[in-house]
This record gives sequence, C-alpha cells and structure tokens, in this order.
Amino acid sequence: MKNPYEVLGIKEGASIEEIKKAYKEQVKKYHPDRHQDNPLYELAEEKLQEINEAYEYLMKNAKPSGGYAEYKTGSTTSNTEYQQVRRDIDRGDLRSAEETLNRIKSRGAEWHFLYGMLNLRKGWYNEAISNIQIAVSMEPGNVEYRNALNSILSASGGYRTDAYGMGYRSLDDELCRMLQCYCCADLLCDCI
Repeated sequence: MKNPYEVLGIKEGASIEEIKKAYKEQVKKYHPDRHQDNPLYELAEEKLQEINEAYEYLMKNAKPSGGYAEYKTGSTTSNTEYQQVRRDIDRGDLRSAEETLNRIKSRGAEWHFLYGMLNLRKGWYNEAISNIQIAVSMEPGNVEYRNALNSILSASGGYRTDAYGMGYRSLDDELCRMLQCYCCADLLCDCI
C-alpha cells in the first residue's frame, strides 16, 4: 500500500477534518460514475479503491490524542512485542506474556485480544470474553478476533448447557436433595 497521506494529497499528521475533506474531494474527482463512458473508467475505479483504503487506514489508526500512528509501523507498539506475546501464550509461558502486555502503554485492539487469549489460557473465561469483545468492537472487521470470540462463546455455551442439569439444580440427584433437606431443617428448627 502506498503512503495514505500521499494518496489523499495531504501532509502527514493532518487533522481528522483535513483527512475527511481530502477524501471527499478525491472521491468526487475519481468516482467511476463521472468516467462512465470514458476510456479511463478502469483507472478511476482503481484510484477510488486506493483512496478508500488510504482513508480507512488513517481513520482506523487514529491515536487517542487526535494524531495518527506512524505510517511505517502502524502503531507505537512494535509488532515484535505482540509476536513475542503470542509465542509466550502458545508455549504456556503466561507470566512472561502478561509481563510484556503490562509494559505496553497503548492498549488497542491487538492488546485486548492478546490479553483475552491470556485470560482464556488461565481459565478466566469472563475476563477473556470481555477483552476479546473490546478487541472486536475496536476492529469489527478483524476475522481472527471475531472467530476467537465466537469459538469461546460457543464452547462456554455448551459448558453451561451441560452443567445446568447437574448438582443442586437436578431433582434426580439424591445426595443433593438430602443435603438441601438437612440445611433447611437446620435453619428452621436449629436442632442439628
């Protein structure tokens, strides 16, 4: 992908308003409807796709301060840190993965996803689901995040369904019914 700032014809570090304005101007200029019966129709289509990609990239990589991430790295956190966290989680070195994640200051979608996967490996399902949901909401188009969330939700749904009929909720469990009667009797008459 070309430098998105150059594609939109703006200087690096442009404000959101400047990016939106440049995007609208470029779309008007290269929209295929304007070049319908023109030999440059296909070229205009390609240019419009390039403009859309540049705009999406810049809007997706907005920093909380209102600026934009460095184009070359995509974020302030290097991919090598996230790759190391992924390797640590895969190897089962959860302590190292957690230490690395806690050192990272910018907590974007990738951070929340990896923290969710770390929690999943620890067996903390609610925390895992919560963090991965945050990652999905930050990057709804990320297939990896969405698939992981769906997988966890379907697996935990099966667990809840299987476990629902067991233990104190089951009328077929004789020991459980006896313990319930014992507790009730103890509460009511304080005789045990």
